[in-house]
Amino acid sequence: MRTKKGFFLRAEAFFGYAKRLNLMRAEMEEDLHEIDGEYESRSGYAKSLAKMSTAGQLNDLQRRSGNGLDARSHGESFLVLFQSRFMPGGLSLLDEPEASLSPLRQLALISALKEMVAQEAQFIIATHAPIVMAFPNADIISFDNGAIHKVKYESLVHVKLMRDLLQDPGAFINNS
Repeated sequence: MRTKKGFFLRAEAFFGYAKRLNLMRAEMEEDLHEIDGEYESRSGYAKSLAKMSTAGQLNDLQRRSGNGLDARSHGESFLVLFQSRFMPGGLSLLDEPEASLSPLRQLALISALKEMVAQEAQFIIATHAPIVMAFPNADIISFDNGAIHKVKYESLVHVKLMRDLLQDPGAFINNS
């Protein structure tokens, strides 16, 4: 399937992205302020027409990122960003999306992914997180030892390690 809708985000690029959104928001707000000054003596209708494009873009930015991605915790901001960028019929490439998400928020991410998959969205996710890899009916592909092959969730080293750790944390902590 070929799509023109898509999204790629590396966890390391998030802060730059959030900063860029804030800069764009500030520039649009400044543009609106300048229009107010330039159209001070004109009708409200003329002023609203002049502001329409910028106000629409600012409204869309506000809808997608709220009061700014940096107005929340890092994990909450990541989740808002993911949810605002996923598109029905789109393809999203996510590189370790769990990096800033608590286990509860990883489950929220899976829930958002499920909703979008039901709307024909596709996701390719690079992860080591057992919670994210637990996505129902996911094809899990391993690149270990230079061979590309499907693997079962239960056979993954990270899943086994997490399961063992949760069953007996003392065994890991006392022996280290």
